Amino acid sequence: MTISAGAAPRDEGSYPIVRLIAAFTLMTVGLSAMYATIVVLKPVAIEFESGRGAASLPYMLFMLGFGVGGVLMGRLADRVGIILPLLIAGVALPASFFAAAHAQTLWQFCLAQSVAAGLLGASSTFSPLVSDISHWFTKRRGLALAIVISGSYMAGTVWPPVLQALIDQVGWRDTFMFFGILTMTIMLPLTAVLARRTVLSEDPEPASVGASTDRPLGFSFGTLQCLICVAGIGCCAAMAMPQVHIVAYATDLGFEARDGALMLSLMLGFGIISRLVSGWISDFIGGLGTLILGSTLQGAALVGFLFVNSLEGLYILSCFFGLSQGGIVPSYAMIVRAFFPAGDAGWRIGMSLLFTMIGMALGGWMAGALYDYSGDYTLAFINAIAFNVLNLVITLFFIARLRRGSAAAVAT
Repeated sequence: MTISAGAAPRDEGSYPIVRLIAAFTLMTVGLSAMYATIVVLKPVAIEFESGRGAASLPYMLFMLGFGVGGVLMGRLADRVGIILPLLIAGVALPASFFAAAHAQTLWQFCLAQSVAAGLLGASSTFSPLVSDISHWFTKRRGLALAIVISGSYMAGTVWPPVLQALIDQVGWRDTFMFFGILTMTIMLPLTAVLARRTVLSEDPEPASVGASTDRPLGFSFGTLQCLICVAGIGCCAAMAMPQVHIVAYATDLGFEARDGALMLSLMLGFGIISRLVSGWISDFIGGLGTLILGSTLQGAALVGFLFVNSLEGLYILSCFFGLSQGGIVPSYAMIVRAFFPAGDAGWRIGMSLLFTMIGMALGGWMAGALYDYSGDYTLAFINAIAFNVLNLVITLFFIARLRRGSAAAVAT
């Protein structure tokens, strides 16, 4: 049986919706470790007597482990199904919190976050879940993918204030112990919900009709994957500039740090709306169309940052930026499902998302380096716009190849 349609197949009842909710919850819980490393940056720096740079290493190493693990766990899910990666996550993520809570050195803390939390824990709740849910929906696949991936933004909305409140009350070590118990209690039962076997579906999204199955868009699978990865670097290097530096940028303009923090919160909050709306749109115009729409709007927002320096203007731009960029990352999952075999979805989605994370890391670092060089953020915004243009050029190239292939198919 091939699982298809916007609603559940007749003999599956409402189960795909239940599976969707479970996947969203697993991603929201699984990415708690990412925000834990951010919230405890200052307490960790104080306890281990390190500078802010050294205390930032756990987050960087978590992201590296998270990205690489997404590919590995995605490949594992392709081979044996979703349950084994989720069981690994359900054990590794709680173990990472327990190990970090008992760390006696900064490097022990880093090891817990990079290997247990990133490589084995959170990564198993990202690309494997995204790939899995894509097989349970076809007509409403874009919306389903957007809902699941929105778990990453929901984690950023829910967990930081909870973590901070607990740290203020009991300290960061006891907070990590509590989260170890919490993640295990939630993740293992939810894994059982996803135990039903997934049947792969090769149903294409509307935008891929006419594409060659063995040479999508006229490329080999390897070439197309590489171009998608480069596009991912472009969009996310651009995306990182406001997300990583908006608080510092706001204070440079003379505003309060809390204003910058609220701008960041608005970006993430409107990003959730954007992901859901873009997911719905992608069911009609496809992943490529959604990517070009989001990238164009993101580029316009970045240009706006060059000219707007009032408090009200920055708040408006932050909301607009969130609405423009939230749907970009889910569009890559749609593109992979449209042009690659269903059996490769896990590792190819993981590979694509790995390079979006590389783009985020690169863009955030380059913005800081350009600020150090020039003394303000003008060059950093220009650099972000240039990366955004790179993404647009590659995406427009894809669309031109798709239209050429569709025209050739009609002619024959």
